[in-house]
Amino acid sequence: MDEQQQASNSPSANHAVPVNPKTEREWKLIEKLLMEGAKEQKRARRWGIFFKLLMFVYFFVALAMFSVNWDSGEDSMGASSDHVGVVDLDGMIMAGGDNDADQISKGLQRAFKAQNSKAVLLRINSPGGSPVQSATIYREIKRLRAKYPSKKLYAVITDVGASGAYYVAAAADEIYADPSSLVGSIGVISEGFGFVGGMEKLGIERRLITSGKNKAFLDPFSPLAPAHKAYFSEVLNVVHQQFINAVKDGRGDRLKDSPDMFSGLVWSGEQALPLGLIDGYGSPGSVVRDVIHLKKTVDYTAKTSPFESFARSFGASFGKSVAAELGLTSDLQLR
Repeated sequence: MDEQQQASNSPSANHAVPVNPKTEREWKLIEKLLMEGAKEQKRARRWGIFFKLLMFVYFFVALAMFSVNWDSGEDSMGASSDHVGVVDLDGMIMAGGDNDADQISKGLQRAFKAQNSKAVLLRINSPGGSPVQSATIYREIKRLRAKYPSKKLYAVITDVGASGAYYVAAAADEIYADPSSLVGSIGVISEGFGFVGGMEKLGIERRLITSGKNKAFLDPFSPLAPAHKAYFSEVLNVVHQQFINAVKDGRGDRLKDSPDMFSGLVWSGEQALPLGLIDGYGSPGSVVRDVIHLKKTVDYTAKTSPFESFARSFGASFGKSVAAELGLTSDLQLR
């Protein structure tokens, strides 16, 4: 009886433990504060993302607007009076660069089209580069000369005007250079390395699978077969002959007979003059002053904007990566 009475009097048997109203309010307050804190963090994250996107959009809009004004194509102060339009070809001639066919052609088109340009001067300092880009610029010069017959184009070689750069110069009405300039190098080159012997010493096995028996004939990790070497030499000979024909067509009777003319040799300006590779000595300034007889020049060189450089570099890098994976790269150059 005593045990039953004790059980009935136990608080856990029939009665719930009373909750302190003060404690319950505190927990609700804490829960509310935590919920508000979580909401505030979400709002902060949303605003952070919004401002980052806004800054990103602002950056690209500003860059695009800057790019529009980056290359005006002319000096507004000089273009209103008689002048010589100048276009620079400075550096390697290669696709995707400042000296690719599109950029150089754009500058030449502006210079020829300008109402007050009385002549065009192509200022060259280049060792050459891509035969395709060089040939494209050559043909564009020929086209523009035919379209604007009253405007002569003068090519002036400063330090170097060799190989692909001379290919381009050959399309000009007249070519000038310094006696110490390097001129010529009318030839084609394809270069690379062979790693077969090194791989054998290191115990590296080359695993190459192709669907055509000649697909990998320039693979640097496989032996170069005599038949493949002979075939690619013929390819180079074809491109070389195209180069020779362009120079002969551009220079005409001014070229002198020489067994080394198209051998790939390079000459100084002093040696190039009697060979008919150039028409005289001169710098860009002296040609403008003493040959064209004008004082003012306007630079029409098409400059690549930062936005274009980024886009083209990204595209070129992606394209080169894909081409490398597919084995489509080419190192054929005029230099």
